[in-house]
Amino acid sequence: MRSSQRHDKNPLDCQLTKWLIDGMANTDDPLSITFAALADPTRRAILTRLARGEATVGELGEPFDMSAPAISKHLRVLESAGLIAREVDARWRICRLRAEPMHDAHDWLEAYRRHWEGNLDRLVEFVERTHRADEEKRDAGAPRAPRKKP
Repeated sequence: MRSSQRHDKNPLDCQLTKWLIDGMANTDDPLSITFAALADPTRRAILTRLARGEATVGELGEPFDMSAPAISKHLRVLESAGLIAREVDARWRICRLRAEPMHDAHDWLEAYRRHWEGNLDRLVEFVERTHRADEEKRDAGAPRAPRKKP
């Protein structure tokens, strides 16, 4: 196992993951299911690996310090969220990425990105306008407020 890919589990992460998975079973909202599946760093690492191409279940489990049943559970969550497809080819279980649910998540996040970029652009304009006004006052010879002694 590569130390850069090791995902230590703390109890809070495990509780959050369990809560998200349990909640996933109680919703029909595809976006909530996608975000719940993406909430775990192990599952995100598996998706990152599958973005390079299909892989066997064994190959996907190699970088992680966890049992085969634990990897299988992660794969079931990803499959139920529609993020991966699994098939059996002779004795190999092959997984491949299905990115469609992430497109929906991206579209949802994109709307907020545009909103916040617009807000930040307006903030920059305000700061620049205020700064220019202050400079114009100084250039016009406006008296400065006396400094207070500490």
